[in-house]
Amino acid sequence: MSEDNEEQEKENSPSKIGKIEWIDLTVDEASRMRDFYCSVVGWSSTEEDMGSYSDYNINLPETTNNIAGVCHARGPNANLPAQWLVYVRVNSVSESIEKCERLGGSIIDGPRRMGNQRFCVIKDPAGAVMALLSDL
Repeated sequence: MSEDNEEQEKENSPSKIGKIEWIDLTVDEASRMRDFYCSVVGWSSTEEDMGSYSDYNINLPETTNNIAGVCHARGPNANLPAQWLVYVRVNSVSESIEKCERLGGSIIDGPRRMGNQRFCVIKDPAGAVMALLSDL
């Protein structure tokens, strides 16, 4: 593909800013909650090695298509709220943090690195939480 075609394809592709990219649940008893949701909803799961324990990828039934995660509230995840948390793509976590705080929100966790991305968890003025995610 030529550079011109690549540039045009980039210009024509929709932005991922604002897209919900992931959802997970961080709880003390991740194995129990994984079993609960897999039974209630019909999902399957695969283990994600975290070193001394495993978290879980939640998959569509009879597939390995990851759609969510169930994580232990340990280590860096110890402060995350025990609720389903959506991760929304933003242009810059740092810029979004500034706007959040300026508009009366607060930071619950982070910002911190996750692979080649950066994320944080914010709380809006009404008390609802959401994770923000951007490239480094």
